Amino acid sequence: MISSRRIPGIGDPSLLALVLILTGLGIAVIYSAGQVDVRSPATGIWLRQLTWFGVAIVALAVTSRFSLRFLEWLAPWCYGVSILLLVLALAIGTGPNGSWLELGPGRLQPAEVAKLGTVLMLARVMGDGPERYERLFDLWKPAVLALIPLVLVIRQPDLGSAMVFAVIFIAAVFWGGVPLFRIFLIATPGLSLLLGFNWIVWGLWFLVVAACLYVRRLFIIESVGVLLANIAAGALTLRIWDSLADYQRNRLLVFLDPEIDPLGAGWHLIQSKVSIGSGGLFGAGFANGPQKRLAFLPEQHTDFIFSVVGEELGFVGVAVFLVLFGLLLWRVLYAAIDTEDDFGSSIAFCVFAILLTHLVVNLGMTVGVLPVTGLPLPLVSYGGSFLLMLYAAFGMVQRVVWER
Repeated sequence: MISSRRIPGIGDPSLLALVLILTGLGIAVIYSAGQVDVRSPATGIWLRQLTWFGVAIVALAVTSRFSLRFLEWLAPWCYGVSILLLVLALAIGTGPNGSWLELGPGRLQPAEVAKLGTVLMLARVMGDGPERYERLFDLWKPAVLALIPLVLVIRQPDLGSAMVFAVIFIAAVFWGGVPLFRIFLIATPGLSLLLGFNWIVWGLWFLVVAACLYVRRLFIIESVGVLLANIAAGALTLRIWDSLADYQRNRLLVFLDPEIDPLGAGWHLIQSKVSIGSGGLFGAGFANGPQKRLAFLPEQHTDFIFSVVGEELGFVGVAVFLVLFGLLLWRVLYAAIDTEDDFGSSIAFCVFAILLTHLVVNLGMTVGVLPVTGLPLPLVSYGGSFLLMLYAAFGMVQRVVWER
């Protein structure tokens, strides 16, 4: 059983140990991903991840020293800077989808900074208690705070990260005490957006929403607002589909049937499933995965790094990673439950939601049960900005544990 003992200046030693262990294993797997017979972008990339690890340790040490009241005061500034960085990325961003900012010898992904800024801001806004949100429209402020970065990230376009902002919003309002039915109503336009491809399915869904509104008998203006939002979302589905980049549309199509483009967009998913399936009980051995070594597995150091784990370490290795992730999620959730400070508790729960979303989506896309969205595996995939954001967030969670 993991101890809940606190150490002054550190917080939860179990949480810190789990973070360091998973990061160390991640660097080892990134090193293995670069051991290929055909040179690839993953070759030698583990050294850059090691450098980012050093920077992330500093971020964790700094944020763990900030008191919760100072973080609460700092929240609007962090949020404002993160929004400014997202705007700059749209103007001068680099990379495949313009989502990176060049900072001298390194690069920064503003979406990762914005995740942390949005968590802080929503935690501050929702800290006044659920009594402020008796009506659906009372949630306009947290909704706008989450919608601004979500729209800016979609414009890059980066649908995977945009989805995370929606999760942060839902996590913040849920932990803030907003009833589930109100959260459901807020989420209905998003579901209408997904179901709008088929007007029959969307029509049935619209009737379900209308029936729920009739049974609960909300204020008329709120009910009309929800229905209009669902109509608008359904009508925009095809328009948004046409605005997606070709590779994004292909990712969604090959999720339904990878064989429609087995040598193109479906290649990633097919090779990922082959790699994981060939691992067996103990795998091919560290750095010896044939799919990876022969360059059949693309993005083996980022999106599909868990395929390397499955191929080289097998079922046993996968089980070890999943147990470690499960323990990490529990420690963060325990910090959220065990503190009486509303602001700190909301930070911890939102960090838990980010971790869970990245974990479920990344593992789901590597085995073909979810579309490929490009979300990295926490602490394991290569990605300096994501690692930096996570360590800064873990520092804040440690402060929550320290002050409880």
